[in-house]
Amino acid sequence: MKDSLTAEASLTEQRTVPVTFYAVLYAISLSHFLNDMLQSAITSVYPLLKQNYKLNFTQVGLITFVFQVTASLLQPFVGNYTDKRPMPYSFAIGMVFSLAGVVWLTYAHGFGAVLFSVALVGIGSAVFHPEASKVAYYASGGKRGLAQSIFQLGGNGGSAVGPLLAALIVIPFGQYNIVWFALAALLAIGVLWKVGDWYKGHLDLRSRQKAGMRENRVSLGKTKIIISLLILLVLMFSKFFYMASITSYFTFYLIDKFSISIEQSQIYLFVFLGAVAAGTLLGGSLGDRFGRKIIIWISILGAAPFSLLLPYASLFWTGILIAVIGVIIASAFSAILVYAQELLPGKIGMVSGLFFGLAFGMGGLGSALLGYIADHTSVLYIFKVCSFLPLLGIITAFLPDLKKKL
Repeated sequence: MKDSLTAEASLTEQRTVPVTFYAVLYAISLSHFLNDMLQSAITSVYPLLKQNYKLNFTQVGLITFVFQVTASLLQPFVGNYTDKRPMPYSFAIGMVFSLAGVVWLTYAHGFGAVLFSVALVGIGSAVFHPEASKVAYYASGGKRGLAQSIFQLGGNGGSAVGPLLAALIVIPFGQYNIVWFALAALLAIGVLWKVGDWYKGHLDLRSRQKAGMRENRVSLGKTKIIISLLILLVLMFSKFFYMASITSYFTFYLIDKFSISIEQSQIYLFVFLGAVAAGTLLGGSLGDRFGRKIIIWISILGAAPFSLLLPYASLFWTGILIAVIGVIIASAFSAILVYAQELLPGKIGMVSGLFFGLAFGMGGLGSALLGYIADHTSVLYIFKVCSFLPLLGIITAFLPDLKKKL
């Protein structure tokens, strides 16, 4: 890893055309995998924590609240700070917080200690995402959508693997086995330190070439940029609230409507998650080729016909529709994030922190709100209501075409 990153960094000085540093992108994607694996593993052991500490559901909810506040709300502030004062090794230091949180949770002896441990992991995540996303932006060589997709794919994989490892390692053998996840944190620290070496060299090069390296900026007024950001936030709302309905309640929906087993319902959820992974990678590269706006159009509004059909489909067609929806709607995030970064190229860290924080926070809020609605109506009802969310993609029409403004 070190030799590859060093070799690529040395070539930067010699080339005048943009270079995509794939070794850096794969390293940062691996780190994202490890970070999100830790997060999802911790949330997966909530039932064990509830049992061990005799917690009520309010206390379980408070654990989630503390975790989300630290992991979500801190991200834009961290990103804004590092935009002004770049810190090449900050994400490695952030992972040290996650490591401390894992160890603290392993040996926690009370509810307060549990809250403190998840707060540490949340802080680690809040420090990691803005700077790591910024590295993906700088290492893209102009292929910004592809770079963000590679980065995001690591996070998606980690989120899927974390609960599986928790089920195999922690749930059967007890809370003390959470400490095994410290190995993942240690590996991430090592990888991120090497990425930090490349990042430091890149920042030094940018500072030396600053006079001759003007970054393309959009020629939009402040008001239009603010309106564009608000439109992107609404699109994020539609995407992640709809995603929350699938990831949290799709298995319950299948069991209630089609009377299938839990194991069968998990297969359909796996199909959706696999389609999401494919769509994440596809959306970034297509955005680079055809433009962000058209991909945002397709990935939000394009999912609407299929989401509207889903509540009325047979089991066979449900499997087909959920795969199509997963591919289409997952392609949105990379395009939305890169579009926002190109709106504010001088605030890449702040923008990345804001959108990653919102993605995490909206998913949690959507899951809680939809659960409340389902308790008072039915799971089928929330799928009928949420099926209209992708129609909000129509407001993409009001986004400016940045390719024409650069």
